[in-house]
Amino acid sequence: MMADSTTQNQKRPIRVWVDGCFDMMHFGHANALRQAKAMGDYLIVGVHSDKEIEKNKGPTVMKEDERYAAVAACKWVDQVVPDAPYNTTVEILKEYNVDFCVHGDDITTMADGTDCYQAVKDAGLYRECKRTQGVSTTELVGRMLLMTRDHHRNRGTAGASPLASISSEDLGSFSTASGKTGINTGVSHFLPTSRKIVQFSEGREPEPNDRIVYVDGTFDLFHTGHIEFLKRAREQGDYLLVGVHDDQTVNAIKGVNYPLMNLHERVLSVLACRYVDEVIIGAPYSVTKDVLGKVYNVSLVAHGNTPTEPDLDGKDPYELPKQLGIYYELENPNASVTTEGIIDRIIEHRRVFEERQRRKNAKAVLEVEAELKEKAGKV
Repeated sequence: MMADSTTQNQKRPIRVWVDGCFDMMHFGHANALRQAKAMGDYLIVGVHSDKEIEKNKGPTVMKEDERYAAVAACKWVDQVVPDAPYNTTVEILKEYNVDFCVHGDDITTMADGTDCYQAVKDAGLYRECKRTQGVSTTELVGRMLLMTRDHHRNRGTAGASPLASISSEDLGSFSTASGKTGINTGVSHFLPTSRKIVQFSEGREPEPNDRIVYVDGTFDLFHTGHIEFLKRAREQGDYLLVGVHDDQTVNAIKGVNYPLMNLHERVLSVLACRYVDEVIIGAPYSVTKDVLGKVYNVSLVAHGNTPTEPDLDGKDPYELPKQLGIYYELENPNASVTTEGIIDRIIEHRRVFEERQRRKNAKAVLEVEAELKEKAGKV
């Protein structure tokens, strides 16, 4: 009887808790969730409300419903808890029958500077994962703050500097986390590796009779509009192949400010989505015979019901699939959430987000100091 009981206990799934803002859900968030899921069997993610984040951190870029949906679409997440408390408590972990909580190896503090995870650390219910270097919501907002409404829509200044239309007053408003005055240039500091791509890849090959659907796009600032589109595309078949255009192509088609995220950042965001099976990295802008047959035999090419920019030669990029009768246009109820729309939110409330950046940088200094003190205390 004792052996049966022990066996039953061993089979109980390990329940892991992660919480956060997940504002502008990016591959750094996804990587933390991937690491947390690898520590157990069932991953529960608590997402803070707009009100809680405003109180402790500043205004959000994405609304809470958008953030809940973005986290739910991550393939490593089993359950989302909306309106999770900003200060992680032992009580919330008990409520969801959680074995332990996971957070990155950086300190997160409340508005008053106290460690959000101190209670669960003291209770022995805390574990750490590696924070992904080179990306954060603060950095992404910084990239967008270096744009103006006119500049980021300009397709005729391919050689211009991204700083060309920013005033010296705007540039002077930025400071680094180290406390030194500086300019956030908006350049990505993420260094891609083959290992990271493998970690995010599903690795599943299609079955011989699977209906393979192909979609392509930029997928910049990966958001709920993209997610809903990919979900609907996946419903049209058994296997979803996604083409992500390279930086040079996006830049040539959309203009000097795009893309905000580089190719590998965008690929990782797409790979983290539960509706995606495989990605073509640096897919051509126009759908070619190679795209339709050299990776897998594509049965259907889907595209959203939004305007499509012509290729550089002026041709319709979906001319071939239309001729073959395999082109399908998807209705997308979330088409109102776009990359341009997110940038507009930042530009519209420019001063608010500049103040948010200043507050974040000042808070980052305090968090680094607290982290150094904590490490010194362990020595």
